[in-house]
Amino acid sequence: MMQYKGKYEICDLSKIKTYPIISRPSEVHIEDLVDVNDILNEPLKYHSEDLESIATSIVEARKNGKPVIVFSGAHAVKNGLSPIYIDLIKRGIITAFGSNGAFTIHDFELALVGKTSETIPNALSKGLFGFAEETGKYINNALIYGNKLKLGYGESIGRLISGEPFPEKVEFANKDISVPYNALKYNVPFCTHCAIGTDIYHMSKYFDGEALGGCSGRDFLIFTKEVTKLTNGGVCLLIGSAVVGVEAYLKAFSIAANMGKAPKNLITADFDMRDANIDDAENNRKDKPTYYFRDIKSIVVRVPKAFGGKGYYIKGNQKVTLPAFYKMIVEKTKGNDFH
Repeated sequence: MMQYKGKYEICDLSKIKTYPIISRPSEVHIEDLVDVNDILNEPLKYHSEDLESIATSIVEARKNGKPVIVFSGAHAVKNGLSPIYIDLIKRGIITAFGSNGAFTIHDFELALVGKTSETIPNALSKGLFGFAEETGKYINNALIYGNKLKLGYGESIGRLISGEPFPEKVEFANKDISVPYNALKYNVPFCTHCAIGTDIYHMSKYFDGEALGGCSGRDFLIFTKEVTKLTNGGVCLLIGSAVVGVEAYLKAFSIAANMGKAPKNLITADFDMRDANIDDAENNRKDKPTYYFRDIKSIVVRVPKAFGGKGYYIKGNQKVTLPAFYKMIVEKTKGNDFH
């Protein structure tokens, strides 16, 4: 339990009631994950010149030893797309990976019990939403232990899922479908960026905000270090994270520039579903909705403009755009491994 010695009252999370995760109905199951071999063997189902250009830029970047950084939100996991990220990590295409806390929740649950995304009727009104025992216990305990070792969030979760006694040995039936596990295995930094009170394991009696802040804070510094490697070019992708990913990128870019390691000739791309008028962001049209879409304004417009690069917006359902994007990348590598 966290300690508090101020003048106000705090909520006592030791009174929280939980249930075994295996008993919880879930919307997403391991059988829902895509098969990357099927994607590669099927005809291309989506194409755009912009998507083709980004895929080409990624392959050229890796051929020349330049970074390719991906920051993804949680819906990629819930949409069954984790195998795409894992294969690109294995191929040496992705050199660093960023996520929010929700990404690691769904990844963790799929690795542990093969299902995620709770679907309990009226869960919120019944006080059931977010109270799976194992999710709260194991993620928090891994962060508490990782914080003692002064590790980052991603490495702590990766080591937990790998089966290390971290701090206790937990058997994960499906660890091979975990992105942080594979990132650790292939020496790719997996960096998780969290706000306090935004994820279900913060609702647990095991929650320790100091541990979460310490581990996530170290990941921000790891992520920023990767951004400082973009001085000779590279590619940064933002996939379905319109808030946390944008801000983590933006602050990392600013730090890099401040340290004299500003990106050059940077390619950025934002994958989302919303209608957006890029001209409104470019022209600071504060009377238009797109101006307030920070993923568009920062990742597609401001960042590439600041560093002499080019930004893209790929609008569409990621269940369609990401498999097509993956297929383009792999076909352009011609079997090359970039490790």
